[in-house]
Amino acid sequence: MTKPQANSKRPEKLSAIAEIDEFVKGSGYCFVLNYGGLTVEQLAALRVELGKAKSTLKVVKNTYLAKALEDKGWTQLESVLSGPTALVAGDGDPAEVAKAIVAFLKKNEQASVKAGQLESQTLDAAQVKQLSELPGKDEMRAKLLGTLNAPAQNMVGVLAASLRSVLYVLKARVDKEGGGAA
Repeated sequence: MTKPQANSKRPEKLSAIAEIDEFVKGSGYCFVLNYGGLTVEQLAALRVELGKAKSTLKVVKNTYLAKALEDKGWTQLESVLSGPTALVAGDGDPAEVAKAIVAFLKKNEQASVKAGQLESQTLDAAQVKQLSELPGKDEMRAKLLGTLNAPAQNMVGVLAASLRSVLYVLKARVDKEGGGAA
């Protein structure tokens, strides 16, 4: 029986690394959490909330995550990879995902945010909290549309006011002459 080489990796290990690698590569953001002290039910509740924000939580091994982060070019996060680690990534709005995480952590203080990555920007825990306080994409779009609509609405109001003034003058004239609809 031959001894396996030190550099060879088991297929299940390679599969786990590849899965985490694809998970990280498929997202423009990620949040790294310390999930220590959470129960399975609490993690399931967090997964449900993150699912609403089009994001997913995976409990990961630090060495596997370090490899995936290195492949993505997010090596700044490697410094927080110790202890129990969960990774949050997905397709959703990063501000909405941060809101879901921060809201959950307010109720479950035994867990915490280690760090985050938003495209090329590395975020510490305080910056993730600040991100959670920003309005989401949909809210920003609504504000932009409201701003773009305001001049047109004001113009309609001004034109309508002028027409109303003319109508009031005509009605006063008709009333003064004692006329009216017969």
